[in-house]
Amino acid sequence: MARVAVVTSSPPLVEGGHLVIARALVHAIQEAGHEAGLITTPSNPFGRQGAEYLATWLTDVSESGGKKVDHVVSLRYPSYAVRHPSHVCWLNHTMREYYDLWEEFAGRLSPQGRIKERLRRRLIHAADTWCFKRHLKALYAQSETVQGRLRRWNDVASDVLYPPAPPRAYRCDEYGDFIFVVSRLEPLKRIDLILQALATPAARDVRCVIAGTGEAETLLQAEAARLGLGDRVSFVGRISDDQLITYLARCRAVCFVPKREDYGFVTVEAFSASKAVVTVTDSGGPAELVVDGVSGYVTEPGQASLGDALANLAADPLLAERLGAQGKVTAERLTWAGVVDTLVDQHLRK
Repeated sequence: MARVAVVTSSPPLVEGGHLVIARALVHAIQEAGHEAGLITTPSNPFGRQGAEYLATWLTDVSESGGKKVDHVVSLRYPSYAVRHPSHVCWLNHTMREYYDLWEEFAGRLSPQGRIKERLRRRLIHAADTWCFKRHLKALYAQSETVQGRLRRWNDVASDVLYPPAPPRAYRCDEYGDFIFVVSRLEPLKRIDLILQALATPAARDVRCVIAGTGEAETLLQAEAARLGLGDRVSFVGRISDDQLITYLARCRAVCFVPKREDYGFVTVEAFSASKAVVTVTDSGGPAELVVDGVSGYVTEPGQASLGDALANLAADPLLAERLGAQGKVTAERLTWAGVVDTLVDQHLRK
């Protein structure tokens, strides 16, 4: 039995997919017979990233409770800055504002702010690249999208290792009369695109339930009203894990269309409930897992094509069942036992 530390960063009082992955990984390592625990390092506001990297570098993960830690798995930036002789990184993402979201981020800054942030961006790229190349036994990416970013900006190779769905009691009760959307309600998740698709003539009979909260919630509700979707779209707010399982069990299919998502648990959770997923070509991780016409639809990121796909599933429950069954096959190929073997056991055997 080995003692394993799973390390990630998180802002105070903020939940996110990386924490779901981290906790699921800790549980899976324990199920494999090891001792495991979660270490959360600081995630500071903009302008204090230097302190964040330094604090992570200084975090002692060599022992816990007076006992040696045998192995470390890091996840989100900059948790990979921790030091340990047996350290692998399973990266979900670096600080995206300084990578693939730079143009959007920089466009909101003043000229002086762009100069300052451009310098900070170079320093962060240099620190990340040093960690990836000099600081790890192995580097794994949680999707081909993340792998591509590492190759493009850091010039480092990585192996793709997809996370399985969190260990929940997924089930399929029926193929009901609504499309289910679950996400943080923020611009990058593009819930507005789903609303626009629902407003197309092809999708005029499609019902939709949207779960989640976020900065764009009020704007999205106003947009739904403006488009005349009030009687077909329900915003149900934050939901519990049990409610999530129930919505997945009863929906017709799931729609998930984020912009360049790192991975996105929504896809594999829907598949685990035998539900098809509708996504779009530039969604990143979700578009890697969904096979168009086999386990769901991967459409162009336009309202007409997305509306057509939603309408097809809404009109044909047998189609939704057939595609959902193939999604289930995909989900079953991804196992936490396999993840633990790759991230932990293989390295402990070396």
